[in-house]
Amino acid sequence: MTVRVLVVDDQALVRAGFRTILDSEPGIEVVGEAADGAAAIASIAMLDPDVVCMDVQMPGVDGLTATRQIVAAGGDRPAVLVLTTFNREDYLFDALEAGASGFLLKNSSPEQLIEAVQVVARGDALLSPDVTRAVIAAAARRGTPTPHADAAGAEGFRSRTPFPPERKPDAPRETPGGANPALASLTEREREVLELLALGISNAEIAARLWVGEATVKTHVSNVLQKLGLRDRVHAVVYAYEHGVVRPQG
Repeated sequence: MTVRVLVVDDQALVRAGFRTILDSEPGIEVVGEAADGAAAIASIAMLDPDVVCMDVQMPGVDGLTATRQIVAAGGDRPAVLVLTTFNREDYLFDALEAGASGFLLKNSSPEQLIEAVQVVARGDALLSPDVTRAVIAAAARRGTPTPHADAAGAEGFRSRTPFPPERKPDAPRETPGGANPALASLTEREREVLELLALGISNAEIAARLWVGEATVKTHVSNVLQKLGLRDRVHAVVYAYEHGVVRPQG
């Protein structure tokens, strides 16, 4: 199946560069270009793309506004991959709230761009390590709440056992009074998966760390998103830092 892509950017040279990169990959076809959000929305109706590569800063209707409109339309809408320099923190969080499925820096490699398009086209969400670091840094500056019991940073994951021997992995975690009830509904293993998601780790890497199959990890991720009322793993990262599931490092 060929992934149909719409490239949206107000700079013609940038659009041409993205088109050249994506069209070089078998299974990906750039079906159109647009110079602003309004043109992008009109092009979606005519071209029916699977993925929209969306710039943020554009004249007229900007990328964030266009993304909100695309997501709000519902139905068989295309996935939106935001491409930005992240020179403004508010753009990052506004784009998260707008419902974009993926985020990538414009200085990423051609291979990373191709992979990102393929990931969001499959219905998954993509949060690059650069974006994860931006979320972590912002959470630290904003003053993240104290983590709940057993919260751990990246170093903690390297030394932790898959789950405490006295508690089965599928048993609900006991949380102190006043704890977030949605978080309290997670099992021990689901909580661990959420913590690893917050580091921007892929399903395959999570499976390796927890010594389980990747299909099992996907099930845990799905359960976490459902219990917490989250749209995708991108928003799980933000949720984890906003609710103190893990500590921002540095």
